[in-house]
Amino acid sequence: MAGHSKWANIQHRKGRQDAARSKLFSKLSKEITVAAKMGDPDPDKNPRLRLAVKEAKSVSVPKDVIERAIKKAIGGDAETYDEIRYEGYGPNGVAVIVEAMTDNRNRTASNVRSTFSKNGGNLGETGSVAFMFDRKGQISYPVSTGDADTVMMAAIEAGAEDVESSEDGHIIWCADTDLNDVSTALEAELGESESTKLVWKPQTTTELDLDGAQKLMKLIDALEDDDDVQNVTANFEISDEIMDQL
Repeated sequence: MAGHSKWANIQHRKGRQDAARSKLFSKLSKEITVAAKMGDPDPDKNPRLRLAVKEAKSVSVPKDVIERAIKKAIGGDAETYDEIRYEGYGPNGVAVIVEAMTDNRNRTASNVRSTFSKNGGNLGETGSVAFMFDRKGQISYPVSTGDADTVMMAAIEAGAEDVESSEDGHIIWCADTDLNDVSTALEAELGESESTKLVWKPQTTTELDLDGAQKLMKLIDALEDDDDVQNVTANFEISDEIMDQL
């Protein structure tokens, strides 16, 4: 995941932030609507909705956009979306998981397949790469939250599994089913997190050279540009030296 979080920084540096931001708002709104439609429209009684709202707030989605997405679900005028996971391989054999929400399965499958093949990858069967990842809860805090020991103690108390502290901040890992409870306990101890979400955590990563990194970024970028695609995860690692050349 380290490589993928850095990818957001590259997009930012390349000045794609406005287009990427509007797309991100739209994807987060869709997740809020689906979560509210599937469960209780009150975030306090619906863990999935609570996490979706929290994630939206962490990237400054306006309050009225969040409220509109919930009202859409309550009003019954929300589209019916299917949640689908696609799995495949990108350039250099990097494993890629694509999570989508769609009101037209055929359109999405066709688009995702075509994007893989146009960018040096190939779509596999469901289950073809998921075994290389673990489904985990990921909670991120800024460096300013405290030193590594403080965050580690709070994480242990909250029932987390692991903490990775670096100069970029603290990433706390927990079981996917514990994310709501762990994040609530951490919030009481450390304050609001920067991000709280379910992710696919690679068990191993493939180190990419500049050519491999450029090809993979092109594939990830194209997949993320699809309106039906919510998240893209890949098991790659890129050194800081190569990151600076992208």
